Amino acid sequence: MSQVHSNSKAYAHIRNNPKFRELVSKRESFAYTLSALIMVIYYGFVLLVAYGKSFLGQPLVQGSLMTVGFPIGVGVIVSSVLLTGIYVRRANTEFDELNRQIIEESR
Repeated sequence: MSQVHSNSKAYAHIRNNPKFRELVSKRESFAYTLSALIMVIYYGFVLLVAYGKSFLGQPLVQGSLMTVGFPIGVGVIVSSVLLTGIYVRRANTEFDELNRQIIEESR
């Protein structure tokens, strides 16, 4: 039996595994959800910069040099780091466990 035939048989076996379909479905759904969330945050901030300059330019506290826009901008950056951390945590636990089970069942 050739190596190519053996590999394609193994790939077909994995693709037909219900856990593989579950893994792909969960991972795609989670990635799309987080992507949509970060797009709303980023584009919301861009729209706020474009149309809410007076709001962003207001002092955070009366007499302060820091404006409302600074903590919102920092929030955008922090949210992307947090969402990345959330994805990595889930990938390292749930997704990796499903992947391990799929590999074990394919042997």
